[in-house]
Amino acid sequence: MRNYADTQEFILNQITQKSFKREDFSGCDLSGIDLRAVDLSGINLIGADLSGANLSGSVLVGANLSGANLSGANLQSAYLYEASLCEANLKNADLTRANLCGAFLWRVNLTKSKLWGASLCSADLSEASLNEANLIEASLIEANLMRANLIQAKLCGAILLEANLKKANLTSADLTSANLTEANLSGANLWEAKLIHAKLWDAIMPDGTIQYPQIKFC
Repeated sequence: MRNYADTQEFILNQITQKSFKREDFSGCDLSGIDLRAVDLSGINLIGADLSGANLSGSVLVGANLSGANLSGANLQSAYLYEASLCEANLKNADLTRANLCGAFLWRVNLTKSKLWGASLCSADLSEASLNEANLIEASLIEANLMRANLIQAKLCGAILLEANLKKANLTSADLTSANLTEANLSGANLWEAKLIHAKLWDAIMPDGTIQYPQIKFC
């Protein structure tokens, strides 16, 4: 019977062998595995344990990581275009400058995660937990954040152009210099949120009113 280290090495060899055609590693224990810069496009990692794994610079285009445990994982500069991470656990994960455009992140746990400079354009983050997440200078153009929790999230300089923030919880969130042009904030909770120098032109506010370009917010 293989011990833990042997099993990890065996799985790593399977994943990295170019001639190996298996793409289903759902439910596998890959905690702490090193998959830096590996092309994992289309791989099935549903429910896999990738806690503490190093996936920095990896390519995960169209990969299925739904329900996977990625807590504390390193995903810096990872390419996750249109990947599925629904209900995955990414608490304390590092996604600095990661590309998550078009990704499916419904009910994902991104609590205290690092998403500084990350690209989340057109990503589905509905009902996601982003409490205390670092989204400084992140791009969330046309992202769906409906009913998302962003309590104490850092969104300084973030681009939320045309983002859907309906009924989102932004309590104590820092939106300093964020671009919320044409964003939909109807029903959102902005209690004690910082909106210093935020751009709210043509944005739909929590009460349903529209903020027009001639109004300056500072």
